[in-house]
Amino acid sequence: MRQTAWVVMGVSGCGKSAVGARLAQALGVRFIEGDAFHPPENVAKMSAGVPLDDTDRYGWLATLRSKIARAMEAGESVVLSCSALKRAYRDILRGNGANRDDVRFVHLHGDRALIAQRMAARPGHFMPPSLLDSQLRDLEPLQPDEAGITLDLRDPPDRLVEQALAALRDTRPD
Repeated sequence: MRQTAWVVMGVSGCGKSAVGARLAQALGVRFIEGDAFHPPENVAKMSAGVPLDDTDRYGWLATLRSKIARAMEAGESVVLSCSALKRAYRDILRGNGANRDDVRFVHLHGDRALIAQRMAARPGHFMPPSLLDSQLRDLEPLQPDEAGITLDLRDPPDRLVEQALAALRDTRPD
């Protein structure tokens, strides 16, 4: 069986880290927390309530892509949490089209009010609730030709993991 990277994606506050960590545990693979690789300039910008632009995100996404590539070269599958808001960002994570099925996405999608409530309940997080609308504006849903699934974030994390595992079993590459 070939290695796969599963990217748990969505706007800030949707539960990427919680679901990603549980998914990695269920699969018996390493979990990579994408936010841990933001450069200090990005964290400072977001902390000040300024949305990141494509230029800000490029280096961060390239770093995450290199983490995926290194894991696969070492014969490992991984789960990564990353907003992956735009198709172009997901293309970077996929390696700009190379081995498209090696990177699959689990998009946690839901209602703005619920996400805002979750963000407000995270004191001390660098991403303020004021940036939610900019993320929602940037969000481009998965396209039919992108390997992945969209799940309703109203479900509890363990249920989301069950749904992701069921979908991944149905589409897992050989």
